[in-house]
Amino acid sequence: MTKTQYIVALEIGSSKIVGAIAEKSPSGYVQVNHLEVEKLINSVRHGCVQNVENTKGAINSIIKKLENRVDGTIDEVFVGLSGRSLHSEPTEVNHNLDATVTITRDVLQSIVQEAGKDPIKNYDTIEVVPRTYFVDKNETKSPIGQYGSNINIKLNLIVAKPNLRLNLDRVMSGSTRVKDYMVTPLVVADEILEPSEKSLGCMLVDVGAETTTVSVYKDGSLVYLTTLPLGGRNITRDITLGLNVLEDTAERVKKNISNPLDKKVDSISIEGVSSVDAANYIVARTGEIIANIKQQIQYAGVKPVDLHNIVLIGGGAQLQGIARRIEDEIKLKVRMGSYPSDLNILDHNINRMEYIQLFSLLSKAARETPFNQSCVRLNTYNDPIAEAQPTSYPRNDGNDYDYSHFRPEEPNPARKAPRQEEESQPSRTKKPRKLSWLERYKSKFDRLLSEPEDEEENDF
Repeated sequence: MTKTQYIVALEIGSSKIVGAIAEKSPSGYVQVNHLEVEKLINSVRHGCVQNVENTKGAINSIIKKLENRVDGTIDEVFVGLSGRSLHSEPTEVNHNLDATVTITRDVLQSIVQEAGKDPIKNYDTIEVVPRTYFVDKNETKSPIGQYGSNINIKLNLIVAKPNLRLNLDRVMSGSTRVKDYMVTPLVVADEILEPSEKSLGCMLVDVGAETTTVSVYKDGSLVYLTTLPLGGRNITRDITLGLNVLEDTAERVKKNISNPLDKKVDSISIEGVSSVDAANYIVARTGEIIANIKQQIQYAGVKPVDLHNIVLIGGGAQLQGIARRIEDEIKLKVRMGSYPSDLNILDHNINRMEYIQLFSLLSKAARETPFNQSCVRLNTYNDPIAEAQPTSYPRNDGNDYDYSHFRPEEPNPARKAPRQEEESQPSRTKKPRKLSWLERYKSKFDRLLSEPEDEEENDF
């Protein structure tokens, strides 16, 4: 019997860990109703786990809360992978072929996997992303089904420092099994970018708490990916240090200034902090972040005219006025990203931009998970009433007869004795009835007849 699938994903960020469950119906309808968040301070820095035990405890807490939501046990999870050291390294592989044999998907996969085995100093290769193919020096989007004596593939190796993956393995050891590590920037791009945007050229900019990830696409393929060590928390810390306030206060001030990037900011006091003074720090640090984003276009080997637009996501992208400021500085149209269209999120409390990365992981995982697999094993319970009812009772003749529809009546010790038993007992208060003269005569006559005769009379 076909049942609902449950897909579980975790996204580990610098300021918080988020976990959620997606439910996929047999018809393919996918919805997210359960999401849990655990905030962390200095346990994850720039997207890389620093304190393994604290992070493990936060993840276990999320898993337990999600299990209570669905009344089941989470056996495995999908985990997003991102962090400061994550970036792309361009490379290419050249391979001779048998011109009489068609190029198949298996042939391509073996060549791509071979390219991923080339070591890069101080980095681990996490994923290999093909960019362009050349069969006998002719560029093609898909060489499958073609014939040729040589194939050249230009690729991007997605690499990161070894401790990025190693610490994730340590965090997840001994707890819920990891079904797959998914490179978050690649998954988000596949889920929220339009094919036309990838083809015309676009930038995907994810402004997080301590990192900003920039991905550049052109002609439908990934051209460049990097992670900058700058994010929304840098702005908050500038206010904290510059105005000598707590970080929580600085965060609230930052969020409550109406368009802090505007040249004319209304002078008001927010929790004792001048909005004008705070805005000066916000403008300065935001300008630095945008300047670094713009510089990545040059590092990617493209020009602004080669790009059509910028798609902006992440918690840091919620800063009022930042989209307009990016448009003015980079001279490209900016649109705010949204969660995947095939995902249904009815709860407005969790339908937030800062969870787009997690929603993208859930969407792709739900689509690629086989229909007979599920991350959650629901609890089952036995019916004690049904188990207690007998199914048959033996008959006197030794044959079994189904009495499942019949319940024998239990004896009632308080039941009264039958009425005839009460009537059979003599009453102590009732007087005997007098006999009539006829009844007395008959009784006397019966006694005379019953007396024995004399012996003499018997001899005669």
